Amino acid sequence: MKSARRIVLAVTLLFFARPAAATIGYHISLKNPEQHLFHVSMEIPAQPADQEIIVALPAWNALYQVRDFSYRVRDVRARNSATAAAAPLPVRILDKQTWKISLPGAGADSPAQTATLEYSIEWDDPGPFNSQLNAHHAFVNFAEVLMYVPTRRAEETRVEFDDLPDSWRVAAELPAGSPPNSFVAASYDKLVDAPAEVGKFSEFGFDEAGAHFRVVVDGKEWRRESLESTLRDITKYEVHLMGGAPFNQYTFFFHFGPYFEVGGGGMEHSNCTAISSSSGEAAASVAAHEFFHAWNVKRIRPRTLEPVDYTKEMYSRALWFAEGVTSTYGSYALERSGLWTKDQFYTDLAGQIGELDSRPAHRWQSVEESSLDAWLEGYDEYRLPERSISYYNKGQIVGDILDLAIRDATDNHKSLDDVLRRMYDVYAKQGRLYADSQGVQAVAEEVAGVKFDDFFRRYVAGTDEIPYDKFLDAAGLRLIVERRAAPEMGFYISGRGPGAQVLVSQVVPGSAAEAAGLQAGDALVTLNGQAPPRYLPAWLRQHEPGDTVTLRIQRDNQDLDLKLTLGSIDLNKFTLVETPGASEKQKRIRDGWLKGKTD
Repeated sequence: MKSARRIVLAVTLLFFARPAAATIGYHISLKNPEQHLFHVSMEIPAQPADQEIIVALPAWNALYQVRDFSYRVRDVRARNSATAAAAPLPVRILDKQTWKISLPGAGADSPAQTATLEYSIEWDDPGPFNSQLNAHHAFVNFAEVLMYVPTRRAEETRVEFDDLPDSWRVAAELPAGSPPNSFVAASYDKLVDAPAEVGKFSEFGFDEAGAHFRVVVDGKEWRRESLESTLRDITKYEVHLMGGAPFNQYTFFFHFGPYFEVGGGGMEHSNCTAISSSSGEAAASVAAHEFFHAWNVKRIRPRTLEPVDYTKEMYSRALWFAEGVTSTYGSYALERSGLWTKDQFYTDLAGQIGELDSRPAHRWQSVEESSLDAWLEGYDEYRLPERSISYYNKGQIVGDILDLAIRDATDNHKSLDDVLRRMYDVYAKQGRLYADSQGVQAVAEEVAGVKFDDFFRRYVAGTDEIPYDKFLDAAGLRLIVERRAAPEMGFYISGRGPGAQVLVSQVVPGSAAEAAGLQAGDALVTLNGQAPPRYLPAWLRQHEPGDTVTLRIQRDNQDLDLKLTLGSIDLNKFTLVETPGASEKQKRIRDGWLKGKTD
């Protein structure tokens, strides 16, 4: 084990040691934004002995998917900007994401050279997981746009935006540089952990729980009073829960409009989050989830996700905790802050149980295996109910029942809240990483003073059916199961077509969708007049068999309107109810669970 630790330490030092080198600088030109091309200039001061500089563009970022951003790159060239003539430098591509810049005449006694690498990269994809440049605005996930020097990731960086259209401004949760529209970061990793919004956005701020919060909004369908009140409630609860804010300032970036994520989508960063949603009112649940990531995953971090390797997949068994238990706390924040009623909380948890039950794959894919398979989520077939479960979905359920198990074992003196706070103290504050599920189990056992081997073996690493009533009974709750007819669309969608179109990937033979004339390959433009949902099962839960659905599709560059009647499939409906005559202990646990308190 000592030798393994030395290897981990050596790799960490390789990526994060601070070399004695000059700052790497970037210029991003937004000239002619309607062309959707970011024009990048990267200045790389070389050491006198350097004969070449290797640069690369990440293969993945934001999503756990290798998306090969380099296919968007064009017109790569380099020059020696340290000389008056700015002589061209040879550039050679080494693989799909790596280039070599040669430095002729370099040597120990030669004057230092500065290589300026120039290229353009095309982006016009909406949402927090992408980058976008058009006549309306720009949104930049820097890892999707800016190359880096693999051996110099720990070096200080600066980025400056040039050629902004009239009245456009730049917002980023980074220290401002001296020139206008510029920012600095302590490393490439710090730089790419803070996206930027550029345009004619709205902005406001507030102070809560000892920190300043900045809110940057692009889009319509929102009211400042309502959004600020919601964010105050969420931030106040979560900061108090975790014993204080790990930052002085935090930024919420919101895009309100017709995005593809059902109910909204969000991407977490250490000191900010980017969220897209149909409206301000629909953004609360996403904001509650993403803000809790400021602790869970950005600071309480599994060993398998560090150091970040931008070149290939990074497999982790801990996403059920990093993402799923973050969803647990997203629902806790909404209920405990008063944004949800108790019944809404019960309905949400029952719906999560129903979602897991409706996916036959829960019988053979564990939530740990789902975590490992996150890198397959871009494939349509993988997302089918008989193929996979969601580590978000089952992870949230596991978080709830683990909390109840801890409260039951300790007579409500300890809870999952104590586990998160303890992990923050022993891992995040000490710069340590936890050992995936084993690390979570160890802290849970330390907090509760009991063993959880059986729990983690059966419900985290295994696929045993969760005995819900066993765990819920601790809080005087029970699960009512009814067989009911659930709606069925008759087709599946994906979001990986040209220009991020939502495509029909499969039409079920004999379904109403087939009878209506829907075909695989059709681009789904709207569903009942709204942007298509990213996740159909969640959208379907709001409808009934027999409902009429209106689709607008695009086929062969023509828009077509189709109507179909939702089909029917038998599923279990779950309802969470309070047990009459609950004992004093059950009531204390239930009250503690709902209010986030212990005795």
